[in-house]
Amino acid sequence: MAAIAESIFTPQTAARFDKLATTYPVKRSALVPMLLYAQDELGFVSEGAIQEIARRLDLFDLDVRNVLSYYSMLRTQPAGQFNIQVCTNISCMLRGGYEILDHCKTKLGIGHKQVTRDGMFSLEEVECIGACCWAPAMQVNYDFHDDLTTIKVDAILQDYAEGRGEDVK
Repeated sequence: MAAIAESIFTPQTAARFDKLATTYPVKRSALVPMLLYAQDELGFVSEGAIQEIARRLDLFDLDVRNVLSYYSMLRTQPAGQFNIQVCTNISCMLRGGYEILDHCKTKLGIGHKQVTRDGMFSLEEVECIGACCWAPAMQVNYDFHDDLTTIKVDAILQDYAEGRGEDVK
């Protein structure tokens, strides 16, 4: 397939997509990696990204939307600067995961998959972040925070709000 003449992506991402489309024996297999790269670049998977990825892989837009809606880690709306993912899977649930989630909802004034008015925080309930031994746990962007209490959560949120987030554990 020839490169897309006009891309909404940077030249580096467009080149990566061109390569992905030829890497797999079946072009469609590049769909999830392309969606992840699109989200990394744009902050979410936009309508334009859906259309371009479908064209690149010779798929219908609906095919892309079906995969996009299946994976909870893919977003169709922008997330906050700091995306908080609170685990409520069994280990975290048994050690207070729902209490941590409810505390975050109250503290931030938002619910699941919502963003604060200032765009700083977004919140998601997630099934598992692989930190079962240190439950309850949450992830802020790519930073893990474990053995949580509501007091720890308050300190973590304050540190992110004040620009010290990545240094908080």
